[in-house]
Amino acid sequence: QESMKAYAANVYTSVVEELGRGKQRRFIAVEQEFFRLWWDEVATARQKQQVHQLLREGQLEFVIGGQVMHDEAVTLIDDQILQLTEGHGFLYETFGIRPQFSWHVDPFGASATTPTLFALAGFNAHLISRIDYDLKAAMQKNKKLQFVWQGSPSLADSQEIFTHVMDQYSYCTPSQIPFSNRSGFYWDGIAVFPDPPRDGVYPNMSLPVTTANLQLYAQTMVENIKERAAWFQTRDVLWPWGCDKQFFNASVQFSNMDLLLDYINKHSEELGVTAQYATLGDYFQALYSRNLTWEIRGSQDFLPYSTEPFQAWTGFYTSRSTLKGFARRASSLLYAGESFFTQYVLKHPASSLCKWKALKQLQSLRWAVSEVQHHDGITGTESPKVKEMYMKHLMYGMLNVKKLMASIVLDMNHAKRKRDVYSSVYNPDSGLPGAADVAQYVVVYNPLAWNITTFVTISVSHPALGVYDELGQPVPAQVQSSPESHFTYDLYILVEISGLSYRKYQVKALDGEKSAFIGRSVKYKRKDLTGAHQQSQKLLPVGNSCYQVLFDPNTNLMHSITER
Repeated sequence: QESMKAYAANVYTSVVEELGRGKQRRFIAVEQEFFRLWWDEVATARQKQQVHQLLREGQLEFVIGGQVMHDEAVTLIDDQILQLTEGHGFLYETFGIRPQFSWHVDPFGASATTPTLFALAGFNAHLISRIDYDLKAAMQKNKKLQFVWQGSPSLADSQEIFTHVMDQYSYCTPSQIPFSNRSGFYWDGIAVFPDPPRDGVYPNMSLPVTTANLQLYAQTMVENIKERAAWFQTRDVLWPWGCDKQFFNASVQFSNMDLLLDYINKHSEELGVTAQYATLGDYFQALYSRNLTWEIRGSQDFLPYSTEPFQAWTGFYTSRSTLKGFARRASSLLYAGESFFTQYVLKHPASSLCKWKALKQLQSLRWAVSEVQHHDGITGTESPKVKEMYMKHLMYGMLNVKKLMASIVLDMNHAKRKRDVYSSVYNPDSGLPGAADVAQYVVVYNPLAWNITTFVTISVSHPALGVYDELGQPVPAQVQSSPESHFTYDLYILVEISGLSYRKYQVKALDGEKSAFIGRSVKYKRKDLTGAHQQSQKLLPVGNSCYQVLFDPNTNLMHSITER
């Protein structure tokens, strides 16, 4: 939210204004997270009309179109589809368009799943950047930075996609120039940011292009263009202008571009280069018109990502595990909430539940789960403050969906009081609510499409309990002392549920033989490997229909897991 206030509003406000001042000007917009905030909270009616016109005339182009540019190593395919659907849905409903190209330049490595997903989403070309430095150097040398990627062995050429790998300069204008002491090769002027952060999140700003430095800057730009042209099969060079947050002051950016492009084109015979504004659509159309045959790449990926010797970017696979786990649970809850709500509406179209409010509750978690898939989100590479924002949004969204699911259960069971149905949304820490002599109900929902048999764990306030199904038949259950608290117990209920259905269990406080089995805690310490001649050679098997786990009785440690 602070980033929005600091630069996103200015970026889109100034870009829209500047695009209207020159028909030749172009701009690509990537992540919908910020654009939607600008559209909903900042943009005026006039600016919205301008955006529609710019899209019609091809001056503004949305690429990727997802809520964020998702990470490719630690995200689930379901969540990738979710955030892509969230962004694409907004673009189609608002503008009637579907993005045609990707701009996946910043994730730390490139998975073979992504080109398959984007091909299935209807993209015509895929663009990546961060791959192993040695491999990129070899691809540059051999002019193999462009190829047709068949990311899925099973789908093969039915879902292939043309892929462009950014060269060694990546997706930013080159940051170093061979003269002066400029802080960056951006030519974007001196901008004053509102309350710039101390950690330097904003880029260094350089002086604008003037008549005094125009020729020198143009020559430097042309030299860089020619250097990069040698790495590709065609003479069409994609030369990105700017970098992260670089269009905070779009007026200076476009003024500098106009001056440089005009100078280069006026001296094209002398310089050997012509330049024009272009979107990704313009560039890939130019490549397509060359009618070349491209190399086919199979399902090999570009992971892990490495920038130099002994510097593989693999730490983010496990860093900030709390955020990663929380994002997974939020995603699971969202799926359960959406499927539960859908079934409820189909079966109870005339219910008293407010559908508009329910959709808003689901939307809050859809947005939160989508945004955390960002390549600087679920990876854990963000600042602590941003991580806290992600957690806050996820918790808020999860609370909303839990409330919705509880409301649905209450309505379907005609409960008059909220305490008639137990839900962790109302009492997450203190155990099953209610007095010891009052029966309580636990509703368990299976969001999967197949039958499951599993254990459900519930915190309870006392151990003498019995559990019964809808017909009043006893259900296998066990009570254990809770490792989290000395004042509560964990009640384990063995449940069998059909796919996409729910069951209601009654929990009663009982005395005597009919109470749930009360288990005892047994801790096995690691054994010392002494007296090898006395060690048992047998392994203890524990298994089900899916896996077999073998334990070593000599050490009390797990020996192996085998898939059946």
